[in-house]
Amino acid sequence: MPASPDRIPWRRPMAPRSRDERHRASTPLECLFDLCFVVAVSRAGISIEEQIGQGHPGAGVLSYAMIFFAIWWAWMNFTWFASAYDNDDVPYRISVLVQIAGSLVLAAGVTPAFDPEHRDFTVLVIGYVVMRLATVSNWLRAARSDPERRMTALRYAGGIVVVQVGWVARLWLPESWGLGSFVLLALLEMAVPAWAERTAVTPYHPSHIAERYGLFTVIVLGESVTAVVVALEAGIHETDHKAAMIGVATAGILILFSMWWVYFDKSAHDALNNLNSSLLWGYGHYLIFASIAAVGAGLNIAVEYDRHEIHISGWASGLAVTVPVTLYLVVVWALHLRHRHTPVASMAFPVVAVLVLASTFFGAPIHITAVLMIILVAITVTTSRGRSPVVGPTIPSVRR
Repeated sequence: MPASPDRIPWRRPMAPRSRDERHRASTPLECLFDLCFVVAVSRAGISIEEQIGQGHPGAGVLSYAMIFFAIWWAWMNFTWFASAYDNDDVPYRISVLVQIAGSLVLAAGVTPAFDPEHRDFTVLVIGYVVMRLATVSNWLRAARSDPERRMTALRYAGGIVVVQVGWVARLWLPESWGLGSFVLLALLEMAVPAWAERTAVTPYHPSHIAERYGLFTVIVLGESVTAVVVALEAGIHETDHKAAMIGVATAGILILFSMWWVYFDKSAHDALNNLNSSLLWGYGHYLIFASIAAVGAGLNIAVEYDRHEIHISGWASGLAVTVPVTLYLVVVWALHLRHRHTPVASMAFPVVAVLVLASTFFGAPIHITAVLMIILVAITVTTSRGRSPVVGPTIPSVRR
C-alpha cells in the first residue's frame, strides 16, 4: 500500500497491490509521468507535421509510427507495473523520475530521428533504454518481494534487458536494415509481457488501468487543442484568412470534443478480466493515442494550408485529419464500444468512419468530419441503453 502523505518510507518490500482495493486512483507521481511524456508526444506531432508540409508524407508517417511506438511502449509498461506493484517508497520514486528523465532525452532525440537525410536515432535510443532499464530494477525488486510471481518478474527483467541490447546494436546496422530490424525488435518488446504473464498474471487493477489510459487520452487530446488555438488566434488577428481560420478552429474543437465523448461514453474496465483481452485492449491503444496526436498535427497542417504557408494538395491536407480520425473511430469501436452500445449505435461507428475518410475527396473535409462526428455523438446519446459506471461495484477477477 502507498505510504501516508506525511511520511514516505525509505524502503519497503515491493509487494503486490490488491486487485480488490477500493477507490484506487492515479497518484500525483503517475500524473507527473504522463505530463512529462506528453512532451515527447508533442515533438513527434510537430515532426510529422513538418514532414507532410514538406511533401514527404510517407517518410513522415513511417517515422512517426516508429517514434510513437517508443513513447507509448515505455508509458504502457510503467502504467501496468505501477498498477500491480506501486509501493511509493524512495527507490521506487527515484526509478520513476529516472524514467521521466529518459522520456525527456527521448523527446530531444525526436527531431534528429525525423531528419530525412540522416535519421539519427542515437539520442532517442539512449532515452528509451534509460527508461526501460529503470523498469528492470523495479521488476527485480518485485521478484524478490513476490514469491508467487517471481518467475513472471524475472522473465520481464530478462526479456527487457535482451531487447534493449538489440536496440543499441541496431544503431550500428546498415540503413537498409532499419525498418526490418525495428519491426523485429518491436515485436520482441510486445512478446515479453505475453511470455512473462503466462507463468502467473501480475495483480493489475482493472479500474485503475482504465483510469490511467483515460487520463492519458485526455492529455493527448489536450495537446491537439493547441492547433485549435492557433487557428482561432489567426482568425481573430488576421484579415486575409479570417473566415477560413475560424472555420478550421470551430471544426477542430468539435472533432476533439466528439473524440472525447465517444471514448468516455462507456467504461472499459470490464474488458480487462483476462490476460488475452487485457493485452489486446492495452496494445490497441497504441493506435488510439497515435491517432489522437496525429489529429492535432493534421489540424495544424490545415491551418498552414489555408494560410498558403505550405504547398501540398488539398486532398493531402484533408487526409492529414480524416485518416487519423477514421483510425481512431475504428479502433475505439473495436476495442471497447462494439458490444456496449445498441446495434444502431454500434453500426454507426464503422459507417461514420467510412464517410469521414470519403469526405477527403469533397470540399471542406474537416468541416464535414466535424458534422459527422457530431451526428455520431447524437446517435450514441439518443440510442443509449444506459451508461456503464466508471467503477463498478465489484472489481472483476483477472484470469489467464
